[in-house]
Amino acid sequence: DPEVPLVVPEVNPEVLRQHKGIIANPNCSTIIAMVPLKPLHEFAGLKRIIASTYQAVSGAGIAGIGELKDQSRNVLDNKPIAPKVFAHQIAFNPHIDYFEENAYTHEEMKMFREGRKILGLPELMVNCTCARVPVVRSHSESITIETERPITPDQAREVLNKAPGLKV
Repeated sequence: DPEVPLVVPEVNPEVLRQHKGIIANPNCSTIIAMVPLKPLHEFAGLKRIIASTYQAVSGAGIAGIGELKDQSRNVLDNKPIAPKVFAHQIAFNPHIDYFEENAYTHEEMKMFREGRKILGLPELMVNCTCARVPVVRSHSESITIETERPITPDQAREVLNKAPGLKV
């Protein structure tokens, strides 16, 4: 909803003053990407983001964790798999969400739309690949950025060292 701000406190706390009674937080992968991307954008201007996420089954809640454990036992014991939480077998098989008409998954499109909205960059070029991986906890991301102005690795580390919510 364009009227509902997506809030990441370290990134865009100012939008809290603009809401009309409802605020929301973005999905977990967008949140962890925005915290380092915002200060890099302020320093060098983001032009393009290429992100790959590797999301733990904990992102689907306790039922997702239970399903991974049950399926792992069944696979190792040569027993049948009957997915309930996930659309497909998750044990030893990464996947995430359903595909939208544009051939991207719903999770990938959330990250695409939410990042643009949070950063206030509606034309930002974003390409995401999201996978649910068969691990219990700890989402991971690999992000490559293209900037409008040059930034060295040392400058990037300096910018990120000063940013709230980050430990470099």
